[in-house]
Amino acid sequence: MANSKTKLASIDPVWDRVRREAADMVLSEPLLGGLVHSSLLHHASMERALAYRFSLKLASGEMSEQILREIADEAYDADPDLGAAARADLTAVFDRDPACLRFIQPMLFFKGYQAVQAYRVGHWLWRQGRRDMAYFVQMRVSEVFGVDIHPAATIGRGIMIDHAHSIVVGETAVVGDNVSMLHSVTLGGTGKEDGDRHPKIGDGVLIGAGAAILGNITIGHCSRIAAGSVVLADVPPCKTVAGVPARIVGEAGCDQPSVTMDQLVKGEI
Repeated sequence: MANSKTKLASIDPVWDRVRREAADMVLSEPLLGGLVHSSLLHHASMERALAYRFSLKLASGEMSEQILREIADEAYDADPDLGAAARADLTAVFDRDPACLRFIQPMLFFKGYQAVQAYRVGHWLWRQGRRDMAYFVQMRVSEVFGVDIHPAATIGRGIMIDHAHSIVVGETAVVGDNVSMLHSVTLGGTGKEDGDRHPKIGDGVLIGAGAAILGNITIGHCSRIAAGSVVLADVPPCKTVAGVPARIVGEAGCDQPSVTMDQLVKGEI
């Protein structure tokens, strides 16, 4: 029979690595010891650490840290997919962002990662019918991180938002798995229409900085949206689009644009 301690230690390799890196950070930078202990090492699981960070970052004079932490703990306890998505997102950031050298960095320092995890709690509240609390979370995420994701939007796993300035994701937007986007991306509508009015982003899509994808259109899987593009029509899978308005300028160039993060557009625009 396998040693029970060894078996338990292998259950959560992502959290185990975060804790190892946290201990190393305390040794290398003792002045951050209080932050590292309170945010990571004092918690028995990644979910509890994320709930603590959620409450610490979003608390204000309008809503206490204790209430927000109770909300987040309830969400993580009720829906194991939240923790699974957080681990997939963390791995995605580490794999795709050359500035990310350790798993611990997104949890402590990267507002794109932290904003997405806060959105996920807000989305859980929305699905529970707690719409006003979900709107409160959306407001605070926008105020604190500069990321405005409607709590009704649907976002998959393995998401990487780099720099995370001025991100807007509308109410009926759908974002697939393993999507990467840079700063100042808008997934918005085209006017005052009601109903299903926001983009549907396929798996593995790379969206460059400053791109606006507008309307109830579909971006096919593994496509690339060049920086600064304004996309107003459907994009087939595995294509590169660029320009204002955007048009197809070539193939995506690889199987997983969101993973390779290659933003160079080869050919005439």
